[in-house]
Formats: sequence, C-alpha cells, structure tokens
Amino acid sequence: MKVTADTNVLVRALVQDDPEQAKAATDLLESAELIAIPVPVLCELVWVLRRVYGFAASDCATAIEALIGSRGVAVDSQAVRAGLKFLSAGGDFADGVIAYGGRTLGGEQLATFDREAARLLSAAGEPVLLL
Repeated sequence: MKVTADTNVLVRALVQDDPEQAKAATDLLESAELIAIPVPVLCELVWVLRRVYGFAASDCATAIEALIGSRGVAVDSQAVRAGLKFLSAGGDFADGVIAYGGRTLGGEQLATFDREAARLLSAAGEPVLLL
C-alpha cells in the first residue's frame, strides 16, 4: 500500500498519546510500501509538536530525521534539509522551507515582517528584505 501521511497520523505515531490511534498509525506506517510526506505536513508537525506537546526544536529535528530515514518514506529532501537547517539555527522549520521554496521558484530574497526570521536568514547568508 502507498499512502500519504497527514499530520495527525505522524503525531499519533510519534507521541503515542491515544493508544488506539497510536496503534493504527504505527501499524500503517510500518506496513506501508511507500509513505509520502508532503512538506506542509512536516511544517504542521513541527508546529504541533512545539506548541501542543512542548517539544524542543532539537527533538523535532530528531523526529523528522528518524521519519525521513525510515524505509519507504518519500519527501522533498532538499526542502526538508533547508527546514531542518533553519530549525537547528534557532528558527522555524517552515521559514526555512519557505525561503528554500522561494529560491527554487526564482525569488532572489525573502520578504518578511518577521525580524527574527530575517536575522537568522541573514546570518545564514540568505538575502532578506525586512519590511
């Protein structure tokens, strides 16, 4: 079976907070031939793990690394690596993904009102327009 995992499936499998759903999610992930994980799902996953479950950024990075290193998992590796790099630098996973995605689409700099994201991106050598 080839599936696309949504955020809730990944959360249940990682957090194991609902025994019935956790078992269903884990069984699915272990038995699937292919598990497609779109980048927005990983952005949501980090948000949920940080905001709802109080995970540290490093724990989120470890969880994503474990997921993408699992047999049969398909992700946009370059976008995920950009998100992980930004997350490990103290930023938000989604901001790293957004900056990467913009570059691949021809954007020359990220325009943002987010001062912290702009500071971190600039420190990483990314062109930023702080509005």
